[in-house]
Amino acid sequence: MPTGTDTLHFIRRDQIPYGRTATYLRIVCADRPEKDNPRRVRFTVGGDRVDYPGDVSTKTADLATVKTLLNSTISTPGARFMTGDLKDFYLNTPLDRYEYMRMPVNIIPESIMLQYNLEPLVHNGYVYTEIRKGMYGLPQAGKIANDRLTTFLAPYGYKPTPITPGLWRHTTKDLAFTLVVDDFGVKYTNQADAKDLMTTLNKLYRVSEDWTGSRYCGLTIAWDYDNKTCDISIPGYIERALQRFNHPDPTRPQHSPHLWQKPQYGAKIQYTPAPDMTPALNAADTTRVQEVLGTLLFYARAVDSTMLKAIGTIATQQANATEATMKAITHLLNYCATHPEATVRFHASDMILHIDSDASYLSEPKARSSAAGYHYLSSHPNPDPNAPPPPDNGAINVFCQIMRKVLSSAAEAELGALYHNGKEACPLRITLEELGHPQPPTPIQTDNSTAAGIANDTVKQKRSKAIDMRFYWIRDRVRQGQFQIFWKKGILNKADYFTKHHPPSHHQKIRPAYLHVPSASNRNYFECLQDDDPEDSAEVPASGEGVLNSGFPKGARTLAKPPADQRPSQALTSQSP
Repeated sequence: MPTGTDTLHFIRRDQIPYGRTATYLRIVCADRPEKDNPRRVRFTVGGDRVDYPGDVSTKTADLATVKTLLNSTISTPGARFMTGDLKDFYLNTPLDRYEYMRMPVNIIPESIMLQYNLEPLVHNGYVYTEIRKGMYGLPQAGKIANDRLTTFLAPYGYKPTPITPGLWRHTTKDLAFTLVVDDFGVKYTNQADAKDLMTTLNKLYRVSEDWTGSRYCGLTIAWDYDNKTCDISIPGYIERALQRFNHPDPTRPQHSPHLWQKPQYGAKIQYTPAPDMTPALNAADTTRVQEVLGTLLFYARAVDSTMLKAIGTIATQQANATEATMKAITHLLNYCATHPEATVRFHASDMILHIDSDASYLSEPKARSSAAGYHYLSSHPNPDPNAPPPPDNGAINVFCQIMRKVLSSAAEAELGALYHNGKEACPLRITLEELGHPQPPTPIQTDNSTAAGIANDTVKQKRSKAIDMRFYWIRDRVRQGQFQIFWKKGILNKADYFTKHHPPSHHQKIRPAYLHVPSASNRNYFECLQDDDPEDSAEVPASGEGVLNSGFPKGARTLAKPPADQRPSQALTSQSP
């Protein structure tokens, strides 16, 4: 080793300053097929033992910002997309405070021991080092590297936008890019501007360039500039996940990501399933449940949103997982094996944010409700409430969450969904405006007329005064002109899919509405529902107590089933809210 990077300096143990401790060394092996050197073994720092007093947060773009930039590229005449990757971005950045680490002697080659005369420095089988430059694993490594990049690019006119993390624009040129750690996703209308950015970066870093823009943030991107479409996918992700968890191929196709219990048609009372009394899982199986959910969550947020509802429901059980939870995990993995490749297609649009908001009242265990939202970019809104829906487009964000509070009515649940979707929409509106796409009041569609009336101040408040005060935030934003709440019937609401569990037949029919399926690429959301089975609109949740579900036949109510000797002789009926 004739030269080094001056990152590590070998020291005696007593040279560590008073009050400081030495962290440990981690050896990380990774297979990165997209890199020039795909199989790598690296020394990294045990960051959890580094007590750094300064700020360690780094502003990087999230998936919604990246998808918004892709939509902006395909919707801007003459725009193109390329990517750049900074080599060793975290390395060779001078530290403002030195850190300390110990290395086991048995992993240091004899030639290095001799070259640096390390034998006198050994203490209890370790050699101690002083870290003077950035290394992988240091909690402040990303922060100092990002600050260095920001300072370097500022004189050339490249600056981060004021609010959206990880989004940058040039002060005079028509060029914008997102920065995720050391990966650049660049939108440009003049190739010379993008080349100038790469030339500038090469003055301080080594940069690899991909002018096809086909891979970014783990996404594989297929551009069709002539037809104004952009497809995103992650080929092989599910296959690798199934191999990791040693999951065998299912004996038959599974088209539903979660168990679905068929309702008893004609019954005045719909009983919920009995509480889960199956044995608890051991620590290893509980860890497996958590690992599966964590692995699939990224894929669901990035590409296949059809898994989000199932992942959310199972996630509520992962802390106290049971054998029933493991069966739900197996069911979800069978669904993944049946549908291993998902693609989302973005079409050119007017870059106007649209939201479909929906809630499912008391459809989750412990009398909780689900909220969901489908956020996509489409045409300018039509002020006529009876106008056809805007053109479909791939989602830049799908909100799917179980609301923590126990709500008192279906209207309150729908108002809560409007509140959560409005909060999710605020940063998206800002991102669009910082990209140069001014936004009118964002139209939010709901299928509950009472929630729409409360948000628009068109109903007289009586009992609704007891509704959670946070939910009235959406009414204030409507008054400010940021949102426009309107009602349309539920069959036109694309968020309904993410609020409850559906039968396999419904999943098969509706999948082309959310993902790009070549055999059904010309079918929009409403067309996917035209031949829907009437049974698909009614559903009993897989778990929960005292559940009321607006998907049941009118007048039906779901109750926790009492013991046989305590059941009333005549069934009671209750009108659904």
